[in-house]
Amino acid sequence: MAAYDYEDAPGTYDETSATQRQASSGAPPSQDLGYDPNFVPDSVKSFVVHLYRHIREKNVYEIHQMYETSFQTLSDRLFKDTPWPSVDAVAHYVDNDHVFCLLYREMWFRHLYARLSPTLKQRIDSWDNYCSLFQVVLHGVVNMQLPNQWLWDMVDEFVYQFQSFCQYRAKMKNKTEQEIALLRQFDQAWNVYGVLNFLQALVEKSMIIQILEHEKEGLEQFTATDGYDYNGGSNVLKVLGYFSMVGLLRVHCLLGDYHTGLKCLQPIDITQQGVYTTVIGSHISTIYHYGFANLMLRRYVEAIREFNKILLYIYKTKQYHQKSPQYEQILKKNEQMYALLAISLSLCPQVKLVEETVNSQLREKYGEKMIRMQRYDDEAFAIYDELFSYACPKFITPSPPSFEEPLVNYNQDAYRLQLKLFLYEVKQQQLLSGIRTFLKVYSSISLAKLASYMEVDESKLRTILLTYKHKTHAVDTDGKIISNADVDFYIDDVRFLLLSSILLMENLCKVTKFQGRICRKSSKFDLMSETRTPWALVSFDFS
Repeated sequence: MAAYDYEDAPGTYDETSATQRQASSGAPPSQDLGYDPNFVPDSVKSFVVHLYRHIREKNVYEIHQMYETSFQTLSDRLFKDTPWPSVDAVAHYVDNDHVFCLLYREMWFRHLYARLSPTLKQRIDSWDNYCSLFQVVLHGVVNMQLPNQWLWDMVDEFVYQFQSFCQYRAKMKNKTEQEIALLRQFDQAWNVYGVLNFLQALVEKSMIIQILEHEKEGLEQFTATDGYDYNGGSNVLKVLGYFSMVGLLRVHCLLGDYHTGLKCLQPIDITQQGVYTTVIGSHISTIYHYGFANLMLRRYVEAIREFNKILLYIYKTKQYHQKSPQYEQILKKNEQMYALLAISLSLCPQVKLVEETVNSQLREKYGEKMIRMQRYDDEAFAIYDELFSYACPKFITPSPPSFEEPLVNYNQDAYRLQLKLFLYEVKQQQLLSGIRTFLKVYSSISLAKLASYMEVDESKLRTILLTYKHKTHAVDTDGKIISNADVDFYIDDVRFLLLSSILLMENLCKVTKFQGRICRKSSKFDLMSETRTPWALVSFDFS
């Protein structure tokens, strides 16, 4: 039911949600269907009454069944092309319960976005409803347990609607005077600071970071219970705070601030099973945005490692989700991550990090394109452009438009900027493909000989070698230098000395844990263990 990413069709960038696809396919708007917001079918009465009762009784199993199955079934049968009945029409069936009405409206707007094309006023009303709902969670006493799926969907949809609003607002060219007046009047609706503040407030008020720290020390249980409270308390604030860290990662990726996004996710150990893996949409969204952020920060090894794990997981489990409403989104994210993995491996050929099953699927989908991507000609750049445009998040420009200037569309400005930066990085890799080839062939070679092979002078070659060093290393979230190189080197020179990465040597020697020291011997460097057992060091002597 959750809209993990209402993104566009393959090969296009312009954001097209499921709602817009429905509208473009000719589905008539709700007004033309004689929609009566006050008419409540008997099946809907029964649904809201039973859902309300189960929420009051904290019957998580029944709530989950009604939320995941009954709501979807009723939507398909009765409200395929229309909204659900208004909250005012059903409120008296649930004792006008304020919190339940907020939850119902949250589902009402999610259905509207999924099946129809929301108006500007409806987008603003949905923002107001999220504000009211999160204010109750943050400052009220919410004594209920909700399924993790629903709580994830709240955060996921909140971020999606923010993204959708920014894209909608950026298409100014065909806006009516009434729409422009509404945008002026409600200029705080879906404001980027408001969105970030709500997500951050949920993280802080839930104290989820401290809870996860205490769990590591064995002082508290959170992951072991999947976030649920079996002592009669509520899981809503804690789990919303947990998923808000993933939401913050996604928002910062949409803004192009990858470092901050990864910082927000740092309290969650994605190398382990966690609450984020209990919901398939949360699991995929987390790794997709985590991997993409690492790709854009040149941490290719980390991106490859995580894409490999999630793609293998999807390959093994996707048959169990065939009847799930999220199945199409699972398949789409699967295809996008294969495209990102193809990009990562083309820029950093670390095939040993990829499982055979995933590698086989990758070669089947992108094998021919990956070969062409190694040429770094115009055709290769076109393929990088194509794969990036298909697989990247739908970037946004969060700032409001200038109403004084001639009205123009700027909804693709952020995407074009990120694409430009990415392709600039790809072009910088062009010279490195040549140097990588020679490093794989020679165990040692003089600078003069290598310069003649590459048809450049020695000073230019030194620049190229420094560029290689720079481009094959990155800074991780903790500020440490990490290597992405499949092969490394040092220059043995009185004026210029670079050592091979110990971490790289560990990978080459297939050593998982190795405490070593660098020793200089006869202008060479040997890597030796504490027990003096010699280890071969692949070195490149440019003396």
